[in-house]
Amino acid sequence: MNGVKKVAVLKGGPSLERQVSLRSGAHAQEALMRLGHEVLALDVGPELVPELRAVQALMEAIGIPYTGSGPAACASCTDKVLAKYLMREAGVPTLEFHFLREESIRHLGAAAAVADIEARLGFPLVVKPASQGSALGVKFARSSEELPGAMVGAFSYDDNILIERYAKGRDLAVSVLDGAADGAAASAPPGREGGAARGAPFALPVVEAVPREEAFYDYESRYQIGMTTFACPAELDAHTAARAQELALEVYGLLG
Repeated sequence: MNGVKKVAVLKGGPSLERQVSLRSGAHAQEALMRLGHEVLALDVGPELVPELRAVQALMEAIGIPYTGSGPAACASCTDKVLAKYLMREAGVPTLEFHFLREESIRHLGAAAAVADIEARLGFPLVVKPASQGSALGVKFARSSEELPGAMVGAFSYDDNILIERYAKGRDLAVSVLDGAADGAAASAPPGREGGAARGAPFALPVVEAVPREEAFYDYESRYQIGMTTFACPAELDAHTAARAQELALEVYGLLG
């Protein structure tokens, strides 16, 4: 941020996560203003930027620096189906899955689709819209009777859905930073010797989200104060924590 005096904060937009973006954008705006920067806050609509990755592509084309992921990463990470295929082809461990288009259901019929999915994956299953975040549209199906309703629920958010084999576990997150800023020495996470060279990605400690009332980490658990307890670092043995960080770095490199 050295020498930068004017900073634009893009927030809001037309997506279902608009309110989340407005809040996080406001926090970024306040922090930048406290640092003495001149801040221009923009509520981004479809008439200004038709899709997320277009922002980064535009900034790169006209030579304006920006924070966050680049166009390729936005394209691969906002499409769960594409991300799953990339991970599977690269040998990254990921749950078995099936991809469906709403158009396919209209042509083949729900009964045929359900039978095919049951044969491929079994039950229970998790059904998700391909392009939504914040757990929006996530549904669970424990049997073939529950699957059509779960699919309809997910299709209400997206024309494409991802169906995954369910695995009971804990909700862990690992953030990855792409090296130190302004030439400062980057500190490595515990267990990583020698620190991180400038520009070398490194994983932060594992964080666990533990919802207090809901069965899984849903939209309300993510954004309503007091609904979730966060443990940082997560209570894991050293091997499991290191493996989680290793996988995070691998996926970070794969998806851009």
